[in-house]
Amino acid sequence: MSMKETGVFETSNASKYLQQLCKHFAHKVEVEYDETSGRAELFSGPAIMSATPERLTVTITAEDEDGLEKARGAIDRHLEKFAFREDFKTMSWTAA
Repeated sequence: MSMKETGVFETSNASKYLQQLCKHFAHKVEVEYDETSGRAELFSGPAIMSATPERLTVTITAEDEDGLEKARGAIDRHLEKFAFREDFKTMSWTAA
């Protein structure tokens, strides 16, 4: 049975970060995206992203907690680099 979590980052740069995440992940995994939505086939499972003018939302799916942890870590680490001007530390993750 798969598990899901959703992460939220309140930011006016959501579209920019969504595109940066997808461009970066595209070097290693299959990715589809535009300015407001994206999907990356992470090794642990899919990450579905959406951007509004106020927030970036990412829903991750994995087979177990270890997979969720790896996906959360990958997304948070990359956003920490991309959103350093906003003093980003981690998305607000909740079970979906």
